[in-house]
Amino acid sequence: MNQTQLNKRHALSVSELNAQARSLLESSFLQVRVQGELSNISRPSSGHWYFTLKDQKAQVRCAMFRNRNLHVRFSPKEGDQVILTAKVSLYEGRGDFQLIGEMLEADGEGQLQQAFEQLKAKLDAEGLFQLSQKKPIPKHPKHLGIITSPTGAAIHDVLTVLKRRFPGLKVTLYPSAVQGEDAPRQLLSALNLALKHDQADLIIIGRGGGSLEDLWPFNNEALARAIYHCPTPIISAVGHEVDFTIVDLVADLRAPTPSAAAELISPDQEQLALQLDRLQRRLEQLVCAAIEHRATRLTHLRKQLRHPGERLKEQARQLNHSQQRLYQALQKHVIALKHRHEIAQQKLLRYHPQQLFEQKQKQAVRLDERLHGAIRKVTERQSQVLREKVVRLNAVNPLSTLERGYAIVSNAQQQVITDASDLKAGESVTTRLRHGSMTSRVETIQPEIYDV
Repeated sequence: MNQTQLNKRHALSVSELNAQARSLLESSFLQVRVQGELSNISRPSSGHWYFTLKDQKAQVRCAMFRNRNLHVRFSPKEGDQVILTAKVSLYEGRGDFQLIGEMLEADGEGQLQQAFEQLKAKLDAEGLFQLSQKKPIPKHPKHLGIITSPTGAAIHDVLTVLKRRFPGLKVTLYPSAVQGEDAPRQLLSALNLALKHDQADLIIIGRGGGSLEDLWPFNNEALARAIYHCPTPIISAVGHEVDFTIVDLVADLRAPTPSAAAELISPDQEQLALQLDRLQRRLEQLVCAAIEHRATRLTHLRKQLRHPGERLKEQARQLNHSQQRLYQALQKHVIALKHRHEIAQQKLLRYHPQQLFEQKQKQAVRLDERLHGAIRKVTERQSQVLREKVVRLNAVNPLSTLERGYAIVSNAQQQVITDASDLKAGESVTTRLRHGSMTSRVETIQPEIYDV
């Protein structure tokens, strides 16, 4: 198959190309909100609307079918500023890129003007517009900061005037969008960046003229408060003389146009010619000093440069040192493991059954000795108590008196006779002596005689 046949085989028809493009657009943009100006409005008998949505640089065709435009709450006309919620699509018959409208909202100046008046009243009540709070504008600024679009007419006008009147003024541009939804955030970021640099002793913030919608970023409350609290004097240069914004009211000075702002701050060149010469000489000195400083630094850096071989040797020494440290650490670790192993073995031996048996056996011997000793002590203590009690018993034993020659007399009923009157003549009595006893008969009974 030749190249021509191959090309014909892979070629798309126009309808196939438009169908694929439409599918790609509809799948990539599910829904968008587009702001612009209405033009070329067409309302055919079908009830559908066809119109063009445009801004200063581009336009796009739009269609809004009857079932959708019935819900629009106002009557759109040529020149209206609107916000269209739509799906991105392609009209395959002509290959036209278009938007299929879902919802249409008015974005007219009336709503913006009302919001402007409300914010103006709020900030005025807080004292942000008072003349007593305005900072003085320097007569001869040394460094000018400009916050505006890097591609707009404002920066061109300011630089043109300064080039003509005062080309020696140092200017720093802090670029920012000056139109669109993201413009307030960018303007605020540019102002914060200028304050962070802390170089400019005067700041101009502005842009060229435009509609109320175009100038709306300069009616932002956060931006107004940042300008009010800014320690550096600020000149507002927004639009033409008829245009007025919140930034104009809160700034330290309002210029009707960016060119007028440049005129206000431009001193006379002739009066500053001598000063410019001095600054030029100072600049030359600074440049020479900077060159000398960098030359010295370059020499110092060259001395610090080292040959790769030396670095390799140093790294080799460090590696060898690290290996030695690793080896020593491993040795210490092995020794520690051995020590732990020995301690574990000793603990294991202490808890070996034979060791436990011998310990218990020794403990049993000690307990047996302690038991026998305790028994001996108890026996001796009880024997001593017994001996003491025997002595005490013998002391009161009536038989002990028999050893001193006394006797115990009892009658036939084994009753001890202590009184002679208890006996009768002829009655048999038993007399117990120290050793043995005897039986006798009572012959006579004599009463006890008391000496008086």
